[in-house]
Amino acid sequence: MTAEPRPVARAATPAHRTWVPRQHGAWAMLLLPVLLGIAASVPSPWQLAVGGAALAAYLASTTIQAWSRSRRPPEYRAPIIVYASIAAVLGALLLVSFPRLALTAIVLVPAGILVFRGAQPGTRRDLVNSLAQVAQSLVLVPAAAYVSGVFVAADVLAYTLVAAGYQLGVVLVVRSVLRERGNKRFHLLSIGFHATLVVAAVALLPLAYSVVAVGLLARAIALPIVQARLAGGPKPLKPVHVGIVEIVASLSVVVASFAAPIRL
Repeated sequence: MTAEPRPVARAATPAHRTWVPRQHGAWAMLLLPVLLGIAASVPSPWQLAVGGAALAAYLASTTIQAWSRSRRPPEYRAPIIVYASIAAVLGALLLVSFPRLALTAIVLVPAGILVFRGAQPGTRRDLVNSLAQVAQSLVLVPAAAYVSGVFVAADVLAYTLVAAGYQLGVVLVVRSVLRERGNKRFHLLSIGFHATLVVAAVALLPLAYSVVAVGLLARAIALPIVQARLAGGPKPLKPVHVGIVEIVASLSVVVASFAAPIRL
């Protein structure tokens, strides 16, 4: 009679990984739409609540996705409860004070469903999943502007489009060096999109945005080339390096937005 093999114990996830997401560039991408919403309006203490709710919701969402992909280990429960509770309290405070913010659910709910469907075990994070996350983040531009009490629709739309151009570009650039690395067609798609941003900035926006758009195009061209040259070497291009590049890129967009306000 053969003894049944004992199940192998799963190694516990380090505590810091359950509380702090590893998407380094996501922090800047999360902050950018809130700051552009401020640039489109005026500063207000309520924007801190919007930013806090967005940060807590992002942390809760990312942790839940990691929990689901890891087949629901117990060490993720505490950060999920903490982050979700903070997001719920701040979200409720904002909805009571600004009931029209409930309209953001038109975008947040369907986009959230797509994001969580992509977080199931064995599911590949496809382009649709990334675009759904971009849609969620873009809601923060009008939300941050609305709670300030100064909401000029044309200005808010302009800043939302600036945020959309940058965020969509991030998706293309990051995928071109990670999930689509070596895919020349995808690299060309990224370059073409960023070239279009340059043309749009030159035609429609102040000079500062054209300078930023050229810089974003340069990084879209260079990163996949650098990644290919460093691959297999002692110091390959890592996700943290790409994240640092995106932090710098997002800061340049924010600086341009405050230095050269768009007023239509």
